[in-house]
Amino acid sequence: MGDKKTADKKTPKGTAKLPRKAYERELLRLQTELVKLQEWVRSEGARLVVVFEGRDAAGKGGTIKRVTEHLNPRVARIAALPKPTERQRSQWYFQRYIEQLPAAGEIVLFDRSWYNRAGVEHVMGFCSMEEYQRFLRQCPIFERMLVEDGILLRKYWFSVSDAEQQDRFRRRLEDPLRRWKLSPMDLESITRWEAYSRAKDEMMVHTDIAEAPWYVVESDDKRRARVNMIAHLLDSVPYKEVPPPVLELPDRPASTGYERPPRDLQTYVPDHAATL
Repeated sequence: MGDKKTADKKTPKGTAKLPRKAYERELLRLQTELVKLQEWVRSEGARLVVVFEGRDAAGKGGTIKRVTEHLNPRVARIAALPKPTERQRSQWYFQRYIEQLPAAGEIVLFDRSWYNRAGVEHVMGFCSMEEYQRFLRQCPIFERMLVEDGILLRKYWFSVSDAEQQDRFRRRLEDPLRRWKLSPMDLESITRWEAYSRAKDEMMVHTDIAEAPWYVVESDDKRRARVNMIAHLLDSVPYKEVPPPVLELPDRPASTGYERPPRDLQTYVPDHAATL
């Protein structure tokens, strides 16, 4: 019943939402391929950077969670930087993001990135017009340098409609588990919808370059957005399956007389599960 109800529901653009069973089946397949991608990155010493951008509540965070769910955090890490310190504000704008770039055999997922300057900072007046225009000039040069140095750079813009964003904000406001995701800055984005739209369009004009193009992910349907983005990422990287090392579980050696200390000498966590 749940799948049929979901399948019948339409997104604002008229596309049927992806049924849960189909979503979960395909997500598991894609996550298996992501593990293969991870092992290829590690064995080849590749460097992969994936940029996630889009409006508030566009589905970036949920997609990142699904990407990293089965990956090794020592190989694939998330860079979600807080607002810059006073010292960082005095540095070259890209400097603190450069510190997050991967070394050989690593994947870095930017949950928002240097594009903050072209979006939030510009629209909210957190940077000057001179700083904004300098960013638009320097960003393509910066990204070409990354690609020229061998970094695999992928940029995804998650596109959500105003109606769907409003609905997600409302659900966050009412859900104590997701209330932390909502900030006054998020709510202000509602009143600045067109300003953000113009900023995004201007950003695309300057930074949608051949060496590092933007890929737009329609995200009114979160399930569809997640599998579409992951499938595209996998298709865009020329990875190959790396044969895993041959491992054998050794026999457990015979006891040499070790005895476990009495339980009352240690402090155990209370059995909360027994009360359920």
